[in-house]
Amino acid sequence: MSKQLHDHICEEPIFSSLFNKYSKDLHNFLYYKFGDLLNPKDKVQEAFIKLWENCSKITPDKAKSFLFTTANNLMLNEVAHQKVVLKHQKTKPKSYTNENPEFLMQENQYMEKLQKALSNLTEAQRVAFLMNRVEGKRFKEIAEILNISTKAVEKRIYGALEKLREDIKEL
Repeated sequence: MSKQLHDHICEEPIFSSLFNKYSKDLHNFLYYKFGDLLNPKDKVQEAFIKLWENCSKITPDKAKSFLFTTANNLMLNEVAHQKVVLKHQKTKPKSYTNENPEFLMQENQYMEKLQKALSNLTEAQRVAFLMNRVEGKRFKEIAEILNISTKAVEKRIYGALEKLREDIKEL
């Protein structure tokens, strides 16, 4: 029976349904874990290309795990590459438009505080928190995506909120 299932992932309708089912969650997972600078959309596409190239070797019930693992590894490779690039490149200062300088300064300070506070969270807290607060996913949905219990999701999100309140007094 598994041989029959094994062959179906190479059929375009099945592959398309996998793409429709997992692409958004995969993108959001990568975005929350690594940010937007490393092109999570590209890594989602690359992960699905690798799935297609290996469709005869992967069963449909293993497709989600394969996609998330592959995409995560692609992002980790990109992070390592960016570290090398940054060692050999000077960053250019940002240029701003003719907006109120005081507002821009306050906005930058708040964004820096927020980014620093988010980076101080554990990876588990950050991923669960952003999936809940930014994307609006329910605890149960997050638990299914991350393969953990709903209680674990609750603990991660509440822990993230406590840490953020400590780090950012304006919240």
